[in-house]
Amino acid sequence: VQEEKIFAGKVLRLHVCTMEGAEWLEEVPEDTTVEKLKERCLKHCLPGSLEDPKTVTHHKLIHATSEKVLTDTKTVLEENIQDRDVLLLVKKRAPTLLPKMSDVVAEEKRKQEQKAPDKDAILKATANLPARSVDRSVTHHNMRDFQTELRKILVSLIEVAQKLLALNPDAVELFKKANAMLDEDEEDRVDEIALRQLTEMGFPESRAVKALRLNHMSVTQAMEWLIEHADDPSVDAPLPGSAPAEAPAEAAASSAEAAAGPSSEEGGEEAKDELTEIFKKIRRKREFRPDPRAVIALMEMGFDEKEVVDALRVNNNQQNAACEWLLGDRKPSPEDLDKGIDTNSPLFQAILENPVVQLGLTNPKTLLAFEDMLENPLNSTQWMNDPETGPVMLQISRIFQTLNRT
Repeated sequence: VQEEKIFAGKVLRLHVCTMEGAEWLEEVPEDTTVEKLKERCLKHCLPGSLEDPKTVTHHKLIHATSEKVLTDTKTVLEENIQDRDVLLLVKKRAPTLLPKMSDVVAEEKRKQEQKAPDKDAILKATANLPARSVDRSVTHHNMRDFQTELRKILVSLIEVAQKLLALNPDAVELFKKANAMLDEDEEDRVDEIALRQLTEMGFPESRAVKALRLNHMSVTQAMEWLIEHADDPSVDAPLPGSAPAEAPAEAAASSAEAAAGPSSEEGGEEAKDELTEIFKKIRRKREFRPDPRAVIALMEMGFDEKEVVDALRVNNNQQNAACEWLLGDRKPSPEDLDKGIDTNSPLFQAILENPVVQLGLTNPKTLLAFEDMLENPLNSTQWMNDPETGPVMLQISRIFQTLNRT
């Protein structure tokens, strides 16, 4: 008996498959290398292919169960291949060819042609064009913003609503109702949900109310204000400019008596005129309250206090927008805030011709909404969700958007 047969390893029967569908059994000792096994498989399925030395390196054996690619230098035993295991003989994918240098140069040239011109190229190409000066303020003014235009629309619609209420046969009763709502100081209107959130945190109710009024009903800003002023001795002092509760009621009663006093036709006309003037004074008596923290921050940048207050008034107490206004062309000016829209413009005519708007202008609550939004634009969402004033605001917005697209 030959020595190699005495010490020969265990013979394994392996099931080999190819991608083309060929199948057969290979019997190999367990000490056979994967490379030798691969050569035997190639002789079986591709006779004569071994003449090309690259054939072996271009194929690989894969263990079907573990999906592992077998290493050529290892033996069948080292790869833990068992009897009756299935192996796959697969041709390796051809490596991606590197692009030719001519193709690379052509691609770079194409990218350079598609690249946007730089500043020097633009100046060179436009050197012979006539110079034109563009008024940027006019260009900016022509870009109509809904919030800016809405304020102008509200100013004009307030005038119309005042006249309609004055011409109504029940003007006195309507005036009493509208004046009672309009004379309600903003201090009497507090967001109950926001107030409850602050009181649940442990803040006293009176301080929480004051903080909410100073911070436009923002819970986060009000909480920061309460923390900052916790040790301030004047934290519980009433807000400046708050009038006694009896004053609005007395003013309403005296105004109503003045409107209802004359009984003749001439006196009725005088009452209507006086009623219109009183409506105008109602809006004027409300003073703008700038955010004190925004005032301090902007004044620290070197701006005058009056300029800062004007900027905050124009930009609805928004500090960042106010800063941009101060550093920019300062348009619109504070005087522009009280100007209405051109009554002969197609926009205003379309708004007045809308039946929903016409009906809403006869409602004192609509006048209240317009006045309140002029004073505090942040309350626009509240009036948009109101069942009485919401449809009017929706129609105004739709008409503006429609005409702005044309």
